[in-house]
Amino acid sequence: MKRADGITLTLRALHHGERKLARELATVAERHRTEHEVHHVAADLVRWSEEHCRRLAETGSHYGLSLAGPPDPPTSRVLASLREKSAEAVGRRPEAGLLLLYDLRRIHLTAAGNSLYWEMLAQAAQAARDERLLELASACHPRTLRQMRWTNTLIKNLSPQILTSG
Repeated sequence: MKRADGITLTLRALHHGERKLARELATVAERHRTEHEVHHVAADLVRWSEEHCRRLAETGSHYGLSLAGPPDPPTSRVLASLREKSAEAVGRRPEAGLLLLYDLRRIHLTAAGNSLYWEMLAQAAQAARDERLLELASACHPRTLRQMRWTNTLIKNLSPQILTSG
């Protein structure tokens, strides 16, 4: 029988949040292909969130949860091509900078929500003396914090130039 306690609810919320973060990072990597650092780092960070999802699904199965679910559909080649072409067309225009700041803000807020869930899971794991959950949170939460630091650093570095350019 499946448990419906706070731990399983948190595992489910984390899995959902990490999937959302992976999708948002993948979209940003495609949309901002001309910003090479953003493109490459975002693509790397997608893999972290995907790994978190995999680990959450494995751990969830020990608590009666089925978190694997169907994978997100891959972005169609046509859609990916359109995003790439639009990124090239917009290039370094001010609107592209504003869109990048918006995207980074959205990623940061999603990662911050996940970070809070990781913290809650770690605290519950300590209280319940659940080594499996504690190991999961200890392995994944630092990466989520690094995702947040990356977006925060980019926002700090890009905001003055983008927001004050005429």
